[in-house]
Amino acid sequence: MPQVTVTIDGKQYRMACDEGQEEHLIGLAERFDRYVSHLKEAFGEIGDQRLTVMAGIMVMDELAELQKRMKGMESEVATLRKTRDDALVKADKNDAALTGALGVLAERMEQLAAKLAAGRPRA
Repeated sequence: MPQVTVTIDGKQYRMACDEGQEEHLIGLAERFDRYVSHLKEAFGEIGDQRLTVMAGIMVMDELAELQKRMKGMESEVATLRKTRDDALVKADKNDAALTGALGVLAERMEQLAAKLAAGRPRA
């Protein structure tokens, strides 16, 4: 199992990860370090543990907001799918009705053509 060393708030942490996830883990650590650095700039030296907890809460707040947005989008997608499905059903019904009407019209035209052909004088 690969290990990487990440730096958060100037301190190095050695972490294990799945094969191929090294760069992903380093990127996550860099993002988390930016949260910690932001809080440190805003509040000064308030203790490593407190900074870490506050940064974790900020990340969880962002996650909760993204989950809420995702649920809204999933709901919108479901509505759009239902609208699409309803439109497809209506289009199929319209196609069937049009096909039926064209069939009736074609039959009627054939009947009229037959009558016209029957009523013509023969040469």
